Amino acid sequence: MLPSEMPITDLGEVADDLAESGRRVRVLWQHSESLAFIARGREYRSEFHLNPSDEVMFMIRGAMNLHYRNPDGSEGVAAIPEGSSIFTPTGVAHSPRFPPDAFVLVIERLRRPGELDRFRWFCPGCDAFLHEESVHIDDYRLDPVAGAYERFFGSVEARTCEKCGTVMPDERL
Repeated sequence: MLPSEMPITDLGEVADDLAESGRRVRVLWQHSESLAFIARGREYRSEFHLNPSDEVMFMIRGAMNLHYRNPDGSEGVAAIPEGSSIFTPTGVAHSPRFPPDAFVLVIERLRRPGELDRFRWFCPGCDAFLHEESVHIDDYRLDPVAGAYERFFGSVEARTCEKCGTVMPDERL
């Protein structure tokens, strides 16, 4: 018998449960230095996440387009098919975009005191920086992505581009 600190998880079973329940995230573990969770796609995802640790993503079901920002500010896209994984280094702004019937396993390092996850949005009209939400994540079960989205989309000021005047529509609707 394995010690309780060594959980074995049926990834397909967790994906099925998320699909049936409508929830977006199931934390598998978050202890010691390690965090692992399974997430369903969010059809409205548009922000770029800056993670204070390295991140590994494995597509359990479906495919993902991982948008990312290059050092020069341009955007690239990496297509991650089912059964494939990608390593995203600390500080690379990335935006995992995949439908709600697709599921990804994410493994990261737990956040240290004072570390912030940052969520950035860019103007859909001119690609200028729009807004950033920063949060310290001490419990991933609280779904910090949803909280950042609520704050951003709840503010017309945050969604309005100072450069061209475009207002990003509320993509959650």
